[in-house]
Amino acid sequence: MLQVPFIRENRERLIEGLKKRVTFNDFHLIDEVIGLDDKRKSIQQEMDSLNAQSNDLSKQIGGLFKAGKVEEAQEVKKQTQEISARIKALKPESIEVSEKLVGALRQLPNLPQEIVPLGKDDSENVMIKEGGVVPSLKVAEPHWEIAEKFKLIDFQLGAKVTGAGFPFYLGKGARLQRALINYFLDFNRDAGYSEVIPPFVINEASGYGTGQLPDKEGQMYHNEKDDLYLIPTSEVPVTNMYRDVLLQEKELPVKMTAYSPCFRREAGSYGAHVRGLNRLHQFEKVEIVQITKPSESEKALKEMVAHVEKLVNNLGLPYRIVRLCGGDLGFTSAITYDFEIYSTAQERWLEVSSVSNFEAYQANRLKCRYKNKETKKNELCHTLNGSSLALPRILATILENYQTPEGVKIPEVLIPYCGFDIISE
Repeated sequence: MLQVPFIRENRERLIEGLKKRVTFNDFHLIDEVIGLDDKRKSIQQEMDSLNAQSNDLSKQIGGLFKAGKVEEAQEVKKQTQEISARIKALKPESIEVSEKLVGALRQLPNLPQEIVPLGKDDSENVMIKEGGVVPSLKVAEPHWEIAEKFKLIDFQLGAKVTGAGFPFYLGKGARLQRALINYFLDFNRDAGYSEVIPPFVINEASGYGTGQLPDKEGQMYHNEKDDLYLIPTSEVPVTNMYRDVLLQEKELPVKMTAYSPCFRREAGSYGAHVRGLNRLHQFEKVEIVQITKPSESEKALKEMVAHVEKLVNNLGLPYRIVRLCGGDLGFTSAITYDFEIYSTAQERWLEVSSVSNFEAYQANRLKCRYKNKETKKNELCHTLNGSSLALPRILATILENYQTPEGVKIPEVLIPYCGFDIISE
């Protein structure tokens, strides 16, 4: 959530920056926030003034009674009662205005950084870097055919037991999935990230803290009876570990990694582009999260992008890094870099990771702060997160890009985790 002082001081910059988001056109919210804040301040000033008057008058009452000026004391007492009634009337008005202010702030997305390109959707993202080698395949079967042939994944059984988008991983498919999870966690831990196993359900406050709620796109699974939500990513519970927490500067940066299943409704997803593992309602992901000082977040973002790039390189997969344009940028993100792997069988790029800097946007909602040792003030932290990595499309591209006439070879770094070097009949 953007801060009111920032909105006041950067009104024109905010308007110009939010134009990059293309689909956002509620610019009236900016002036609405400023107007509501003015009203909130005016009410608070009146309440403070009335309280001061009431205190002064209360001091007079005792003296007047002691001096025997009973009538004057009763008149002053009547004034304090009128003031108390006015203060009582102002309190619900103050609460209403404050709630409207927060409601307007919730509707304002994060301000994109200046280097975020203008663009309407993912077709206008900017390619930053390419790496790896696209294999030349004699036979290029899509992963869903490979999975069926070697009995690695059963999509139909998942549909029977639960529904479409909830596959079963079987035999070597399950072992390869587990190998990827363990390898990613070990790789992240070796880079200084502390491992966490979080809850896989969250309450409303946690969803609000990281920006998943309000759920404008209806992506989250909600248990209405308990008012709990299945997590869309471990970023949510892990970052919420620091909700309402005041950190000491020496504790920063906080670096955490977590594995979790992820649940997303992905309403309206149909067609060949979402076939197989390309888009699921339940999938597995390993995440990295950092909480930093504001002055260190850009450095942390570069470090996280380089970290994910090394991980993809180690898997020997052809990749590219793209900077998301304003129209494709997430609501809470100030800047995002996506990693995409080339699927030789499907002849298209598949997103496998997003690395984002939210700056103070999430931290303001979370009230995640640190004590600045120089200013001695409590200041908002910056939060960042990245997929390291999302498993379905990584598994899909391994099956597709490593296929040979003899079977599917296993990337070298995964062999110690799998216990086999090829999937074959």
